[in-house]
Amino acid sequence: MAGYDQIVEQALEWVAAGKGAVLATVVQTWGSAPRGVGSQLAISGETELAGSVSGGCVEGAVVEEAMEALQDGQPRILEYGVTNEEAFAVGLACGGTIRVMVEPVGVGRGPSVELLEQLAAARKAPQAVAYVVDTANWSRRVVLAEDASEYGDRFVSDKSGFEGETFVNIHNPPLRMMVVGAVHIAQPLVQMARLAGYDPVVIDPRAAFASESRFPHERLVHDWPDEALQAEGLDARCAVVTLSHDPKIDDPAIRVALKSDVFYLGCLGSSRTHAKRVARLQEAGFSVGEIAKIHAPVGADIGAKTPAEIAVSIMAEITERLRRPETRR
Repeated sequence: MAGYDQIVEQALEWVAAGKGAVLATVVQTWGSAPRGVGSQLAISGETELAGSVSGGCVEGAVVEEAMEALQDGQPRILEYGVTNEEAFAVGLACGGTIRVMVEPVGVGRGPSVELLEQLAAARKAPQAVAYVVDTANWSRRVVLAEDASEYGDRFVSDKSGFEGETFVNIHNPPLRMMVVGAVHIAQPLVQMARLAGYDPVVIDPRAAFASESRFPHERLVHDWPDEALQAEGLDARCAVVTLSHDPKIDDPAIRVALKSDVFYLGCLGSSRTHAKRVARLQEAGFSVGEIAKIHAPVGADIGAKTPAEIAVSIMAEITERLRRPETRR
């Protein structure tokens, strides 16, 4: 799945191969740190690497600590200052400070293989899950979002971090984007979505529009949008954008999306077009509150004119709804 890291899974593969493995996780940052909290690096006992905790600034030092952790079985939290020179080398304007948790897998006081297998299974499902570590005594547990109401805000905002001495590492399922209507705007939009970490799908029953030549290497679905969305499944990690400007195509998708938990529903069309859309939805029995979930005209108001600019505005609005949950309707 696009944008879905396999760091935990790689560590387990190295353990199964008899190489041993260590997980390093960014647990706190200050300033302009290269990687965010929750970013991970796996190190094998043969110093093979997967992932990153700093973009290159401190990996060497972390690998040395990882090798020691494999020997003594002791987890540890390390602190590194990233200098301005090091930060510039990885594309930042200024330095910062990061704390990295280093855990030998299946060794000493590190996480058990069974616990990480439980985490990997939840990720594969895919299910929203938290890996919770009490750094005071190094006890750990894996908890599904549905059983972790105390961490609900963290799942919604996709934000790992400390609560007291307990580190909560959020593992959400991949982000998805359902683009209904294979129009010109959809072409740059799906490319931008993929770059931003989404797994996009283009839905349009008109095969001439949703064609490989117009959308090379993208996943195309030619079913009617309501059937396609129901088959794909909609959840809180999903954004839906309708672009066809044809009620016969857009409206069925909108009706399904309004009954789901998607975090974003945006619909192309002018204010006049949206007023007509609202009237149709009210006739179909949708309440004012339900209809208010629609972002229309779609996208942030940045004066966009071209298809690519409109795609930028859509991605901007979707990003705000994802990263600032309080702005969701």
